[in-house]
Amino acid sequence: MVMATTASTAADTSLASVTLEVADLESARRFYSAFGVDTYVRLRASETHSTGFRSFTLALTVSGPATVDGFVGAAVDAGATVLKPAARSLWGYGGVVEAPDGTIWKIATSEKKDTGPATREIDEVVLLLGVEDVKATKQFYVGRGLTVAKSFGGKYAEFAPGQSSPVKLALYKRRGLAKDLGVPADGTGSHRIVLGSTADTFTDPDGFAWEAAA
Repeated sequence: MVMATTASTAADTSLASVTLEVADLESARRFYSAFGVDTYVRLRASETHSTGFRSFTLALTVSGPATVDGFVGAAVDAGATVLKPAARSLWGYGGVVEAPDGTIWKIATSEKKDTGPATREIDEVVLLLGVEDVKATKQFYVGRGLTVAKSFGGKYAEFAPGQSSPVKLALYKRRGLAKDLGVPADGTGSHRIVLGSTADTFTDPDGFAWEAAA
């Protein structure tokens, strides 16, 4: 998953869309509609294969623990597998599920106590890419025109969101991300995700493919 090719010239780029490659398109559509995140991702039928950790997660930030439980429950009812049951932690409350197509979703809130009823509202969606070298990959994206919004040394970097995408882009150490999600870090094959670019088509240093968004 580390083979990369880059365009010969840099261009101002931002994230326009996130497309998941799935084996069963209709089944995936039903799952994401029931889960409640179908407006945040696109789906594409694909026969690409992967084993183990695909080096990314999509993270939902919601208002409180009851809403976390609601999204986890909806995902499980639609066929997802729980990787980490929702629980309190030092930073809040959250859980991790794996969709039938293999995509890992993290649902979390910074609140530890419920202050209101559960809702189906999502405050923020972040695509976290697990990369080998956060600093190097951050510089790669800066060179393509993305703007860094937050950065914590070589551990984490977050980019300013594009106007056309409801999903933020962030970078995290690959092994650290796998540990946080409760899965082994090993993985081979396709990432099975395509990022829509407001500029040209390219592949980043960790093998994540970008294509010009329609």
